[in-house]
Amino acid sequence: MNKLLITNARLVNEGDTRDADVLIVGDRIEKVGSGLSADDGTEVLDAAGKLLMPGMIDDQVHFREPGLTNKGDLATESAAAVAGGVTSFMDMPNVNPQTTNRAALAEKYELASGRCRANYGFYLGATNRNIEEIKALQIGESCGIKAFMGASTGDMLVDDPEALEKLFEHAPVIILTHCEHSPTIRDNEARAKVEFGENVPMSEHPNIRSANACLLSSSQAVDLARRHDALLHVLHLTTAIEMGLFSKGHRSEKRITAEVCVHHLWFDESRYVDLGTRIKCNPAIKTAEDRAALIKAVNDDRIDIIATDHAPHTVSEKGKTYFKAPAGLPLVQHVMLCLFDLAHSGKLSFEKIVDKTSHSVADIFGIPDRGYVREGYFADLVIMDPDKPTKVTSGSLLAKCHWSPFEGHAFRSTVDTTIVNGIVVYQQGLLTGQIAGRKMEFNRAR
Repeated sequence: MNKLLITNARLVNEGDTRDADVLIVGDRIEKVGSGLSADDGTEVLDAAGKLLMPGMIDDQVHFREPGLTNKGDLATESAAAVAGGVTSFMDMPNVNPQTTNRAALAEKYELASGRCRANYGFYLGATNRNIEEIKALQIGESCGIKAFMGASTGDMLVDDPEALEKLFEHAPVIILTHCEHSPTIRDNEARAKVEFGENVPMSEHPNIRSANACLLSSSQAVDLARRHDALLHVLHLTTAIEMGLFSKGHRSEKRITAEVCVHHLWFDESRYVDLGTRIKCNPAIKTAEDRAALIKAVNDDRIDIIATDHAPHTVSEKGKTYFKAPAGLPLVQHVMLCLFDLAHSGKLSFEKIVDKTSHSVADIFGIPDRGYVREGYFADLVIMDPDKPTKVTSGSLLAKCHWSPFEGHAFRSTVDTTIVNGIVVYQQGLLTGQIAGRKMEFNRAR
C-alpha cells in the first residue's frame, strides 16, 4: 500500500488556513496534523509553504463522450481537468446517444472505467417523454437529473408544462436546470436578424440571450421546486436580477441552491470585442454590473457552487458566424487559476474558493468521503503555488479542442500537484500517466 506524506503545507480547509502535514495511506487520508514523520517506504512531498486544499469537484462539464469525440473525450478532458486542480467531475447528458435512460447511463459508466484521471459521475437527462425512466432511477445511479428548460434542441428541451410538473413531482434525486426562456430568445433573434441580417455581431449575444429570458425561466424552476418540495440546483446563473430568487445562508438550510460558472465571474460583455465567439456561451456573458453581482452573491452565500460548464468545440466551429458558431468554451484547465487571480485582486478568499468548489459540491450532491481534507476521507487534493505565474500557451493546452480563451494571459498562480485517490496524477506541469479516477458515489435522496 502506497504511503505519501505531504509536509510544510498551508492547509486551506473548512473555512480556515493553517500549517499542516497530511499523511496518505493507500487512497485515504490517514492523518492531518503537524510535525508528522515518515517511516520507511513513505514518499515525502515537501509543499514548501504552498497551499494544500481539497481538489475541485466540478458539477457541470461536457466532456463530449459518447458520440462527439472530435471535440473532446473522457480521457483528454479529464487530463485537462487534473492539470487544472479538478479531481472529480460530473458530466452532462447531451451527448450522442443522449443519456436519457438508465441503460445509456450504465453504458456511459462502462466507457469511463479505467480511462479517467479524475473521479466521475454522470447525469440522467430529462425529456418531455421519459418520466418513467426518471421514476425508476435508483439513488446513486446518477449524480442528478438535468433539465434543459431552454437553449436546447430536439428531445433534450423540456418545454411541456405537464412534463415539467411530473419531473418536479417525481424526481427521486436533485434536479439541475438550464434556465433560459426560449420564446423570448426567439423573439430577440428575430429582431436582431431584422437589424443585422445574418451578420449579427457577438456584442448582441447578451441582448438576445437576455437577462429577462434568464429570469423568466429560473423563476419558473424555483416556483416548480417550491410547489413540489423538490431538490433544485439552478446552473450557471448570469444576472444580478436573478439573485433575488435565492436565499443567503448555508446550503444545509436550503432545498434550492445556485451555481455560477467561472467564466461569468471572469469575463463581461466588453470582451466580445476581442474574443468574439470564443466566449459565446449559453447563458451569455453579460454586463460588468452582472459580474459584480455574481461575485457578491458568492461571498454572501447566495450562490452555493462555482463550476466550469467546460464545453469544448473545434476551432473551425468557433470560427463561424454568430448563428452558426456553437456555444461553449474549454475551462477545466484554468478554473483554479482564474479563481486564484480573483483572490489576488481581493474579490474572493482562498477559503471561499474551497468552500464553493469542494465542500459545497460534496454536501449538495451527497458525495460521501470527498470534498474535504479529513482523516478517513479519500485523498483528492491539489497543491497550489499562489505566487508562481502561469502563462497560457498553445503548447500547454490538454483539452482535445486545443484552444483557450486565456491564450496569452499570465495568471498569477500555478497548479503545482494534483492527487486523486492518493495517487499523484499531475505534478509541476506534467501528467504522471496514472489513471486514478473512480466512479463517485451519491447518496442524497429527495
